[in-house]
Amino acid sequence: MFAAVDLGSNSFRLHIGHQEGETIRIVKTARDPVRLGAGLDSKGNLTPEAMRAAIASLARFQTILSSYPLSAARVVATNTIRIANNAAQFLPAAEAAIGYPIEIISGEEEGRLIYMGVASTLPLNEGRLVIDIGGGSTEVILGRGMDIIKVESFSIGTVPQNAGFFGNGVIDADAFEAAVLSARSRFEDVAPEYDRSLWTHAYGSSGTARAIGDAIAKNNLGDGLVSLKSLEALKRRLIQFGHADNIELIGMKADRATSIAGGVAILIGAMHEFGIKLVQPMEAGLRLGVLRDLQLRAMQRDRREESVRDFLKRFRVDEQRADRTAHIARTMLALLKPTDENYERLLHWSALLHEIGLVVSHSGFHKHAAYMIENADLPGFTTREQRIMSRLVLAQKGNLRKVVDNLSDSGFAKAVLSLRLAAMFMHARIDVDADPAAIKIKMKNRIELELPRTWVRDHPTVAYWIEKEKEAWGEIGIEFGLRLGN
Repeated sequence: MFAAVDLGSNSFRLHIGHQEGETIRIVKTARDPVRLGAGLDSKGNLTPEAMRAAIASLARFQTILSSYPLSAARVVATNTIRIANNAAQFLPAAEAAIGYPIEIISGEEEGRLIYMGVASTLPLNEGRLVIDIGGGSTEVILGRGMDIIKVESFSIGTVPQNAGFFGNGVIDADAFEAAVLSARSRFEDVAPEYDRSLWTHAYGSSGTARAIGDAIAKNNLGDGLVSLKSLEALKRRLIQFGHADNIELIGMKADRATSIAGGVAILIGAMHEFGIKLVQPMEAGLRLGVLRDLQLRAMQRDRREESVRDFLKRFRVDEQRADRTAHIARTMLALLKPTDENYERLLHWSALLHEIGLVVSHSGFHKHAAYMIENADLPGFTTREQRIMSRLVLAQKGNLRKVVDNLSDSGFAKAVLSLRLAAMFMHARIDVDADPAAIKIKMKNRIELELPRTWVRDHPTVAYWIEKEKEAWGEIGIEFGLRLGN
């Protein structure tokens, strides 16, 4: 049983699903209209009131999660927490409230997960466009079957659109026209890249799209479908209401009415620019995508491994060297007996990517690699995971002062030591598997390394690099001791 929690800009939502073969049956859902996006102040900080409301909501979700026998759970945060200047101050209390790490995902990763959720419910061979209008951002994804062709995240959502054009609640024709033109301006440069010949159907995966679809169908607007004709009819009706507080549409909740005008403007703009004639609202989306991703990880089909392999091929990295380094690094980490198992996978991927920076320059390649890993679009990875991997790769050689703040985390410190030793042994062409029992390593208050004497005799550079390691660790106050065994 898996759980997915989506900390959106409008609402916090929860799905709990039970795996039944290749499918997932949803057994519990929950929604809390926290409106976190509206809780950003003029300086881009979450207000104390917004943080308190969010934490109270997460505590309620924790009560629900704790009542199910979960195999795994993921809590993902989207645009508002992504852009909040004080997110780092908010996250510890938020994670304590819900009882799980909160992963801040990029807009592109959000789009990938949205598409995964939608595609899992649709025909395999269909070319499709998926649009997700959220509170803080809008994702547009082009794909065929389960494969994504293009994904883009636009910094336009119902919260800023309402604040910018309907901020005082007034809805008039001039404001609506300006809101639509604003939306079109965000999409117009990229829209031609979504080749109209590659898709036949368009789907709306957000709560906004579903609310718009319900409003059109239940209030007999336009042709009853989410078409431009119907959206124009809905726009006219909203203008007739004149104010968000006056909106009375069958099936529309009060909390949705406050943001519907901005959502309608964005959807009209998107349909014009992308050439969409009809949008089909979908129940599936981000949360189902997160559940599906958890299911694939449980089945050893991790999208992150595919992303790393694709990255290696794109930049023509020697995969044999990369695999060798990753194997040695994992061997070293196992000897160090880390308490945090999450570092094993992150170290594996970091070791595979440790030479990616050579595509830029041999000089300072570890710095180039660190930058590439932190800033690249690596589907499946969270921002936090890419940041940790970037720091690991940066620390693979040279001084350790650049990561000294991270080394207080014993799991990170052991991963760094493992990667540095792996790079050393790989370059020296040492066959670690020939006599793995001969290697002993401990890391507590000091580092104690025991190597076979023959390694130093047969590989002269090892002694040189070990001395360099002693200096690097010594500079930050950690003693590095070497003992040569028989």
